[in-house]
Amino acid sequence: MIRLLKEQNRLHETMFVGIISIMCFGFSIFRFFYTDTKVFLFLNWNLFLAFIPWAVTSITILKPNIQKYRITVIILLVIWLLFFPNAPYILTDLFHLRLKSTMPKWFDLILILCFAWTGLVFGFLSLWDIEKILSKSLSQIWISLISVCLLFIGSFGIYLGRYLRWNCWDIINEPFNLIYDITDRLINPFDHPRTLGVTLFMGIFLNMIYWTFRLVKKRESNV
Repeated sequence: MIRLLKEQNRLHETMFVGIISIMCFGFSIFRFFYTDTKVFLFLNWNLFLAFIPWAVTSITILKPNIQKYRITVIILLVIWLLFFPNAPYILTDLFHLRLKSTMPKWFDLILILCFAWTGLVFGFLSLWDIEKILSKSLSQIWISLISVCLLFIGSFGIYLGRYLRWNCWDIINEPFNLIYDITDRLINPFDHPRTLGVTLFMGIFLNMIYWTFRLVKKRESNV
Protein backbone atom coordinates (compact mmCIF):
# COMPACT_ATOMS: atom_id res chain seq x y z
CA MET A 1 0.00 0.00 0.00
CA ILE A 2 2.81 2.43 0.86
CA ARG A 3 4.45 1.68 -2.48
CA LEU A 4 1.18 2.36 -4.26
CA LEU A 5 0.70 5.64 -2.39
CA LYS A 6 4.22 6.71 -3.36
CA GLU A 7 3.63 5.84 -7.00
CA GLN A 8 0.54 8.04 -7.09
CA ASN A 9 2.18 10.83 -5.02
CA ARG A 10 -0.41 10.43 -2.27
CA LEU A 11 1.70 9.26 0.66
CA HIS A 12 2.22 12.70 2.19
CA GLU A 13 -1.43 13.61 1.61
CA THR A 14 -2.60 10.41 3.29
CA MET A 15 -0.26 10.90 6.23
CA PHE A 16 -1.38 14.50 6.66
CA VAL A 17 -5.12 13.81 6.69
CA GLY A 18 -4.46 10.87 9.01
CA ILE A 19 -2.54 13.05 11.46
CA ILE A 20 -5.10 15.87 11.59
CA SER A 21 -7.92 13.31 11.95
CA ILE A 22 -6.14 11.75 14.92
CA MET A 23 -5.67 15.22 16.41
CA CYS A 24 -9.42 15.86 16.12
CA PHE A 25 -10.14 12.53 17.77
CA GLY A 26 -7.65 13.38 20.52
CA PHE A 27 -9.35 16.72 21.23
CA SER A 28 -12.76 15.05 21.53
CA ILE A 29 -11.41 12.31 23.82
CA PHE A 30 -9.71 14.93 26.00
CA ARG A 31 -13.03 16.75 26.30
CA PHE A 32 -14.81 13.49 27.13
CA PHE A 33 -12.44 12.59 29.98
CA TYR A 34 -12.15 16.16 31.26
CA THR A 35 -15.92 16.77 31.48
CA ASP A 36 -17.18 13.18 31.76
CA THR A 37 -19.81 14.00 29.12
CA LYS A 38 -20.29 12.58 25.64
CA VAL A 39 -21.17 15.94 24.10
CA PHE A 40 -19.40 16.42 20.75
CA LEU A 41 -18.25 12.80 20.48
CA PHE A 42 -20.65 12.66 17.54
CA LEU A 43 -18.16 14.82 15.65
CA ASN A 44 -16.04 11.71 15.15
CA TRP A 45 -18.90 10.02 13.30
CA ASN A 46 -19.45 13.14 11.19
CA LEU A 47 -15.77 13.19 10.34
CA PHE A 48 -15.88 9.53 9.33
CA LEU A 49 -18.74 10.35 6.94
CA ALA A 50 -16.62 13.22 5.57
CA PHE A 51 -13.77 10.75 5.05
CA ILE A 52 -15.84 8.49 2.77
CA PRO A 53 -15.85 10.70 -0.37
CA TRP A 54 -12.07 11.07 -0.10
CA ALA A 55 -11.70 7.31 0.36
CA VAL A 56 -13.88 6.67 -2.72
CA THR A 57 -11.89 8.96 -5.00
CA SER A 58 -8.58 7.77 -3.55
CA ILE A 59 -9.43 4.18 -4.44
CA THR A 60 -10.35 5.32 -7.95
CA ILE A 61 -7.03 7.14 -8.36
CA LEU A 62 -4.90 4.41 -6.76
CA LYS A 63 -6.51 1.75 -8.95
CA PRO A 64 -6.41 3.30 -12.45
CA ASN A 65 -7.87 0.14 -13.97
CA ILE A 66 -11.19 1.08 -12.35
CA GLN A 67 -11.38 4.09 -14.63
CA LYS A 68 -11.37 1.88 -17.72
CA TYR A 69 -14.95 0.85 -17.02
CA ARG A 70 -17.43 3.70 -17.36
CA ILE A 71 -20.15 2.00 -15.34
CA THR A 72 -17.75 1.53 -12.41
CA VAL A 73 -16.71 5.16 -12.55
CA ILE A 74 -20.36 6.28 -12.63
CA ILE A 75 -21.21 4.12 -9.60
CA LEU A 76 -18.26 5.50 -7.67
CA LEU A 77 -19.18 9.07 -8.61
CA VAL A 78 -22.77 8.53 -7.41
CA ILE A 79 -21.49 7.18 -4.09
CA TRP A 80 -19.13 10.14 -3.86
CA LEU A 81 -21.94 12.62 -4.50
CA LEU A 82 -24.14 11.01 -1.84
CA PHE A 83 -21.47 11.41 0.82
CA PHE A 84 -19.80 14.62 -0.35
CA PRO A 85 -22.14 16.99 1.58
CA ASN A 86 -20.92 15.35 4.80
CA ALA A 87 -17.51 16.97 4.27
CA PRO A 88 -18.62 20.62 4.63
CA TYR A 89 -21.61 19.69 6.82
CA ILE A 90 -19.49 19.81 9.98
CA LEU A 91 -19.35 23.60 9.61
CA THR A 92 -22.98 23.69 10.73
CA ASP A 93 -22.08 21.95 13.98
CA LEU A 94 -21.01 25.42 15.10
CA PHE A 95 -24.72 25.84 15.91
CA HIS A 96 -24.11 23.69 18.98
CA LEU A 97 -22.02 26.46 20.55
CA ARG A 98 -25.24 28.14 21.68
CA LEU A 99 -25.97 25.23 24.01
CA LYS A 100 -24.85 25.23 27.63
CA SER A 101 -21.49 23.57 28.00
CA THR A 102 -19.22 22.23 30.73
CA MET A 103 -16.21 23.51 28.79
CA PRO A 104 -15.19 27.07 27.93
CA LYS A 105 -16.77 28.30 24.70
CA TRP A 106 -13.33 28.93 23.22
CA PHE A 107 -12.36 25.26 23.57
CA ASP A 108 -15.56 24.02 21.97
CA LEU A 109 -15.10 26.55 19.17
CA ILE A 110 -11.59 25.27 18.45
CA LEU A 111 -12.81 21.67 18.71
CA ILE A 112 -15.58 22.12 16.17
CA LEU A 113 -13.40 24.19 13.84
CA CYS A 114 -10.74 21.46 13.85
CA PHE A 115 -13.30 18.87 12.80
CA ALA A 116 -14.89 21.25 10.27
CA TRP A 117 -11.52 22.11 8.72
CA THR A 118 -10.54 18.45 8.44
CA GLY A 119 -13.91 17.68 6.86
CA LEU A 120 -13.37 20.46 4.30
CA VAL A 121 -9.90 19.10 3.52
CA PHE A 122 -11.38 15.65 2.85
CA GLY A 123 -14.07 17.20 0.67
CA PHE A 124 -11.82 19.48 -1.37
CA LEU A 125 -9.14 16.83 -1.92
CA SER A 126 -11.82 14.46 -3.16
CA LEU A 127 -13.21 17.15 -5.48
CA TRP A 128 -9.73 17.61 -6.93
CA ASP A 129 -9.71 13.88 -7.59
CA ILE A 130 -13.05 14.17 -9.36
CA GLU A 131 -11.59 16.91 -11.53
CA LYS A 132 -8.61 14.71 -12.33
CA ILE A 133 -10.88 11.85 -13.38
CA LEU A 134 -13.06 14.15 -15.50
CA SER A 135 -10.02 15.76 -17.16
CA LYS A 136 -9.61 12.64 -19.27
CA SER A 137 -12.79 13.41 -21.18
CA LEU A 138 -13.69 17.08 -20.55
CA SER A 139 -12.06 20.47 -21.06
CA GLN A 140 -10.93 22.58 -18.12
CA ILE A 141 -13.75 25.10 -18.48
CA TRP A 142 -16.37 22.36 -18.20
CA ILE A 143 -14.59 20.83 -15.23
CA SER A 144 -14.56 24.19 -13.44
CA LEU A 145 -18.28 24.69 -14.08
CA ILE A 146 -19.03 21.18 -12.81
CA SER A 147 -17.00 21.85 -9.65
CA VAL A 148 -18.98 25.04 -8.97
CA CYS A 149 -22.25 23.14 -9.44
CA LEU A 150 -21.12 20.25 -7.23
CA LEU A 151 -20.37 22.68 -4.40
CA PHE A 152 -23.89 24.11 -4.67
CA ILE A 153 -25.30 20.59 -4.73
CA GLY A 154 -23.24 19.89 -1.62
CA SER A 155 -24.78 22.98 -0.01
CA PHE A 156 -28.26 21.68 -0.79
CA GLY A 157 -27.21 18.39 0.83
CA ILE A 158 -26.13 20.33 3.93
CA TYR A 159 -29.60 21.86 4.11
CA LEU A 160 -31.24 18.44 3.82
CA GLY A 161 -29.09 17.12 6.64
CA ARG A 162 -29.18 20.06 9.03
CA TYR A 163 -32.76 21.25 8.69
CA LEU A 164 -34.71 18.25 7.37
CA ARG A 165 -32.51 15.74 9.23
CA TRP A 166 -32.05 13.46 6.22
CA ASN A 167 -28.85 11.43 5.95
CA CYS A 168 -27.13 9.31 3.31
CA TRP A 169 -28.75 6.08 4.48
CA ASP A 170 -32.27 7.45 4.02
CA ILE A 171 -31.97 6.99 0.28
CA ILE A 172 -32.36 3.29 1.15
CA ASN A 173 -34.54 3.55 4.28
CA GLU A 174 -37.03 6.20 3.11
CA PRO A 175 -36.35 6.90 -0.57
CA PHE A 176 -39.84 8.15 -1.48
CA ASN A 177 -40.08 10.67 1.36
CA LEU A 178 -36.58 11.90 0.61
CA ILE A 179 -37.31 12.23 -3.11
CA TYR A 180 -40.55 14.08 -2.30
CA ASP A 181 -38.75 16.64 -0.12
CA ILE A 182 -36.07 17.18 -2.75
CA THR A 183 -38.41 17.51 -5.73
CA ASP A 184 -40.80 19.78 -3.82
CA ARG A 185 -37.97 22.21 -3.11
CA LEU A 186 -36.65 22.04 -6.66
CA ILE A 187 -40.06 22.60 -8.24
CA ASN A 188 -41.21 25.23 -5.71
CA PRO A 189 -38.01 26.94 -4.54
CA PHE A 190 -39.72 30.21 -3.51
CA ASP A 191 -42.04 28.30 -1.19
CA HIS A 192 -38.97 27.29 0.80
CA PRO A 193 -36.88 30.46 1.37
CA ARG A 194 -34.64 28.76 3.93
CA THR A 195 -33.75 26.07 1.39
CA LEU A 196 -32.92 28.70 -1.19
CA GLY A 197 -30.96 30.84 1.26
CA VAL A 198 -28.85 28.04 2.77
CA THR A 199 -28.11 26.49 -0.64
CA LEU A 200 -27.22 29.80 -2.28
CA PHE A 201 -25.12 31.41 0.44
CA MET A 202 -23.45 28.22 1.68
CA GLY A 203 -22.68 27.40 -1.95
CA ILE A 204 -21.07 30.79 -2.45
CA PHE A 205 -19.10 30.36 0.78
CA LEU A 206 -17.84 26.90 -0.20
CA ASN A 207 -16.85 28.17 -3.64
CA MET A 208 -14.94 31.03 -2.02
CA ILE A 209 -12.96 28.58 0.10
CA TYR A 210 -12.47 26.01 -2.66
CA TRP A 211 -11.22 28.45 -5.27
CA THR A 212 -8.96 30.03 -2.67
CA PHE A 213 -7.44 26.58 -2.21
CA ARG A 214 -7.08 26.28 -5.96
CA LEU A 215 -5.39 29.68 -6.19
CA VAL A 216 -2.88 28.73 -3.48
CA LYS A 217 -2.25 25.40 -5.20
CA LYS A 218 -1.68 27.11 -8.55
CA ARG A 219 0.62 29.69 -6.97
CA GLU A 220 2.67 26.95 -5.31
CA SER A 221 3.04 25.09 -8.60
CA ASN A 222 4.44 28.23 -10.23
CA VAL A 223 7.14 28.72 -7.59
